[in-house]
Amino acid sequence: MSKIDIFDQEKKRSASVVITTKNRREDLAKCLASIMTQTAPLQILVIDDGSTDGTDQMVRQQFPRVELHRFENSSGYIVQRNRAAGLAETPFIFSMDDDATFSSPRVVAQTLRDFDNPRIGAVAIPFVDVNTSPEVKQQAPDAGGVYAAYSFIGTAHALRKDLFLGLGGYRELLVHQSEEEDYSIRLLNAGYIVRSGRSEPIHHFESPRRSWARMDYYGARNKVMYAWNNVPFPYFPIHLAVTTFMTSIQARQPGRALNRWRGVADAYVRCLTVRADRRPVAPAVYRLSRELKRRGAVPLHEIETRLPRQI
Repeated sequence: MSKIDIFDQEKKRSASVVITTKNRREDLAKCLASIMTQTAPLQILVIDDGSTDGTDQMVRQQFPRVELHRFENSSGYIVQRNRAAGLAETPFIFSMDDDATFSSPRVVAQTLRDFDNPRIGAVAIPFVDVNTSPEVKQQAPDAGGVYAAYSFIGTAHALRKDLFLGLGGYRELLVHQSEEEDYSIRLLNAGYIVRSGRSEPIHHFESPRRSWARMDYYGARNKVMYAWNNVPFPYFPIHLAVTTFMTSIQARQPGRALNRWRGVADAYVRCLTVRADRRPVAPAVYRLSRELKRRGAVPLHEIETRLPRQI
């Protein structure tokens, strides 16, 4: 292919697909193979967060089209997703877990069509947790309307790059988990919604290589951090109290409960020492966010007048 042909092809790329990975070489290979089938022309970014299993060699040998950025020291996927957003060269960022695949070559193209309203800042792409249930999650109730969702799942979402960078990306203090919920309420506060998607689903094959201790710790910690960072008065005290209680009792196994309590304690230390970033949203936005969480997908026309002016 000539240099001119390559340049012309690059100009037409419509979206960037980003995968942050660590020591899941086989899962990543399946993920990338499915991305290669997409009909939409893509920039494909792999951020290797300190893998030691030959991930970088596999990507270079099997997927030479992929832009690989390897980091010797692990920073966690929230930091690396922010880095990937800065490297993305297209207006839309599709983020996937390395243990997920596209079910169809049309998922990206179908999702790009979901950004057809200026109020849409992100799309929650339908997905299936294949190892758990055949249920399709995050799917709009019908294909005809625009439905606002409370948040999205990290393995299946697309973002407007300009808004993501303009709002500061994900809060890196969170380190691991809950960044989607935190970003979604900040997006809502800026006058934009997360849209329930209409595409064919992503298939998520939850990897057995997961640290439940890490997930319990940060899962509980970041629920408390969400309250501190985002919830306005007069709602903050009761939200914090309920969150603290619920996150402390969810794990009944002694070891897992201990990790959750440690996470909650760490969050309180950070909040009390002003090491967290408290910038609460408007009270009306908080109420709308809770309504979206309670109701699920809500038609945009029902709530549009309650949205703030867009930044």
